[in-house]
Amino acid sequence: MAISEINVRNQFRGKIKEIIAGPVVSEVDVDTAHGIVTSVITSRSIQDLDLKVGSEVIALVKSTEVSIAKIQ
Repeated sequence: MAISEINVRNQFRGKIKEIIAGPVVSEVDVDTAHGIVTSVITSRSIQDLDLKVGSEVIALVKSTEVSIAKIQ
C-alpha cells in the first residue's frame, strides 16, 4: 500500500529511533528534522506494519493523535 494523498496537514518524515513494546500498546519514537515525535499505537500495528528501529515513516499529527505511516 502506498499513500498518494492524505488530509492530515501536520506530517513529519523521519526514522524510528526507539520502540518501547507493551502487550497491548507500544510507544514509537520518530526522529524528525523538528525533533522527536512520539506515537502510542497498538502493538498489533507495530507487527502489521513491520515497524523496526530505522524504518522510515511519516508521523501524521491530527488533534491529540499521532499516527504512523510506513514509507516504502
